[in-house]
Amino acid sequence: MIYEFRTYTIVPRSLPEVLKRFGDAIEARQKISPLAAFWYTEIGPLNQIIHVWPYENALERTKLREAAVKSGGWPPKVHDYLIDMQSEILTPLPYSPPLAPCDLGPIYEMRSYTLKPGGIPDMAARWKEALPERTKISPLAGVFTSEIGALNKWVHIWPYKSLQHREETRKAAIATGKWPPGSGGPSMTIRQENKIMLPAPFSPMK
Repeated sequence: MIYEFRTYTIVPRSLPEVLKRFGDAIEARQKISPLAAFWYTEIGPLNQIIHVWPYENALERTKLREAAVKSGGWPPKVHDYLIDMQSEILTPLPYSPPLAPCDLGPIYEMRSYTLKPGGIPDMAARWKEALPERTKISPLAGVFTSEIGALNKWVHIWPYKSLQHREETRKAAIATGKWPPGSGGPSMTIRQENKIMLPAPFSPMK
């Protein structure tokens, strides 16, 4: 299983219209393959939408995207509102839950870490050990490594009921003494970024 994360930066104040156009087209698109999630940013890099599509492999992705274009209804006509488009193929870790329809939000935090080359196996081992205790406090939406796009990335997504719930949960996790699990020391992590996202009305992950 792979996930394509498509991140579009849009013109300021165009979000309502962009969401409307995607919403009008999404039902027909999902007859070809399912949407995993559709978010827009609230804190962090603003004016972004992130839509996530699961595929069995790269070949299936190519075939289904071609079918979507041939259908005539996809992609929605939002090009006039686009400033930048990025696509990344991410692979879930073996212990990552699937991105499935849920009502765990409405706050979703996406944290993206760039590690030095060779750092992924150590990070994976540390997470495998620490994650069971962390998920007793609040659920994990998914954790991934990058396959195509910016490499050596570690991406994890956490749902919360509110920003206050996020703050309380993170404090409780740190208080256990087992979280965060680390990434092989300060020298292993090159960069850390996060964004707070909200689900679009038609997102399967609410």
